[in-house]
Amino acid sequence: MNTVTTHSWLLMPAPPHNDRAVPSAVAYHRILAGEKRRIGRGILAVVLLLAGFVIFPTAVGRALAPIDQRMGDTPPIIGGDDYTPLFHAGSMISLALLIPWSMLIQRWLYGVPCASLHSVTSRFRFDLFGKALLVFGPLWAVVNLIGLLAPSAEVAWSRSDLIGMFVATLLLTPLQTTGEEYGVRGLIFRVIGSWTRSSRAGVVAGVLVSSVLFTAVHGSTDLYINVWYFVLWTCLAIITWRTGGLEIAIILHAILNTDALLGASLLRVDLGAQLSDRSSGVGSPTLLLPALAVIVITAITWWCTRKTGPVLSPPSSSGARREPFLIR
Repeated sequence: MNTVTTHSWLLMPAPPHNDRAVPSAVAYHRILAGEKRRIGRGILAVVLLLAGFVIFPTAVGRALAPIDQRMGDTPPIIGGDDYTPLFHAGSMISLALLIPWSMLIQRWLYGVPCASLHSVTSRFRFDLFGKALLVFGPLWAVVNLIGLLAPSAEVAWSRSDLIGMFVATLLLTPLQTTGEEYGVRGLIFRVIGSWTRSSRAGVVAGVLVSSVLFTAVHGSTDLYINVWYFVLWTCLAIITWRTGGLEIAIILHAILNTDALLGASLLRVDLGAQLSDRSSGVGSPTLLLPALAVIVITAITWWCTRKTGPVLSPPSSSGARREPFLIR
């Protein structure tokens, strides 16, 4: 084990890890790798995950639509254009369901414990989460608020709708982004990363394929938006690989979406139109600023792990693993 200077990451022992189904001493993207590449199984896993992206919002949205109709609104899920707080909350909850769904797919198709999707230690590392939130959170939040300076269409919002949007966004958006992270930077990254013979080829394939796929799923035809999306998703995948878990990617994605949605509601932006319009000409060069910021965050993360390399799963012989965390 390499030593780490005080200019890098704080080393702390992880708790005992006794689950034999998780391979020892491998990076996050290689947890599902085995003697066989199991490409057909991986394709099924991706298809099931993408089905969740469609089925969960549709089912939850249609279940809640009658409530909106009784209040005189017609939400987008049934062909209307009333982006209501209830529809917004349903959208957030439906994508949060991807957290257990991704875990179940991994367990069912690969026999790997659900908890391993958190990180290589099979736990959510709240210590890393808290330190990264303090180090990266404030600057990342400020950078993403700059996007609110762009011109946008405004609509009339009632006070109750504004309060509803504020509460739903604050409480549920972090869950929505976490669901997407578990699905894409978690399951898809692992599935693609398991298809190659070498770990290095696996991380390249996993990063590129997951980033291209998630960019394409957003359906934008604007150059600046697609560049921004691809850079963001690529950086989040690299951070996940280097740190051995989803914690920092979850922080960055949650702050990004919460910033955008809270700001949009406070500025009375037409959320329904803004969220659905990703056509050519909608984006602007201002999107290059957060793209540059996330590249800097990724570079800092890489530099902090330069002595240890990507965090690996605990070796089965010792039952413990020293892993890097952000310096205090």
